[in-house]
Amino acid sequence: GNKKTKKARLSESLRENLKKRKVQARNRAVSNTMTSNVDLKKEPLISLGEVVKAAEDAVKEGATRFCMGAAWRGPTDKNIDQVCDMVEAVNDLGLESCVTLGMLKEGHAEKLAKSGLNYYNHNIDTSEDFYKSIITTRNFSDRIDTLEKVRNAGVKVCSGGIIGMGETRYDRSEMVRTLSNLEEHPESVPINMLIRIPGTPLGDVEPLNHVELVRTIALARIMMPLSTVRLSAGRAEMSDSTQALCFLAGASSIFLGDVLLTADNPGTDKDNNMLDNFGLKGEAKISFKDEIKIVS
Repeated sequence: GNKKTKKARLSESLRENLKKRKVQARNRAVSNTMTSNVDLKKEPLISLGEVVKAAEDAVKEGATRFCMGAAWRGPTDKNIDQVCDMVEAVNDLGLESCVTLGMLKEGHAEKLAKSGLNYYNHNIDTSEDFYKSIITTRNFSDRIDTLEKVRNAGVKVCSGGIIGMGETRYDRSEMVRTLSNLEEHPESVPINMLIRIPGTPLGDVEPLNHVELVRTIALARIMMPLSTVRLSAGRAEMSDSTQALCFLAGASSIFLGDVLLTADNPGTDKDNNMLDNFGLKGEAKISFKDEIKIVS
């Protein structure tokens, strides 16, 4: 394929143009707390016009899905109305839409579904036992509850987790088991490697052997054979060889772009060279929004 095609998704990969708009998003691969000594500043929700401009740029670069994230514990009713307008605008451009907004209250998932939302991202992060030692602002059951709300509203689910936080191999297998035991498997399963940020509680955690990432991806592929397993955050610290093993183990998607939410990501040129060396090609862009709705 040509470079234009390779700038499209590998499987259903996301072109994150929101990085240019400096959207504050909860980094699924970093466990930050309000008391962490990091240089993060609260930012307001960006305007509808800014979202449309970023989505238009994404279309030009060959994107097929556009994801919007906000660093909320959970959105308010007003927030949901604003996001619904953004979802409709993104869909009108012929893109699939995805949002990650935190925990949802009753009625929120239905509103998002009515606006045409295709995917909702809400990671379970780790096993239920290990979860309480990492996150104290919400319960593991809160995450499952939000996933059920999303699924019941008819929106597709994107849910995976983070490895390398000090958990055991058993915790990683329990995370995958939990996802595979949902009434329906998530259509998208992102597997993130922790990006250690100085000043955060996990900034000094011992690095995880990348072979454990390969094992986790292989297990996800076996237990959820129809799901898209995404090699997500942490690729900037991975060699091409490690990523090749991840593809062989069952990953079929990567996130393209220089920045993934708030963390570094390999640039498009580097990824294009890597995919060329592997003999891999991105999926062709779906051209018509009606076709997107059909396959979604």
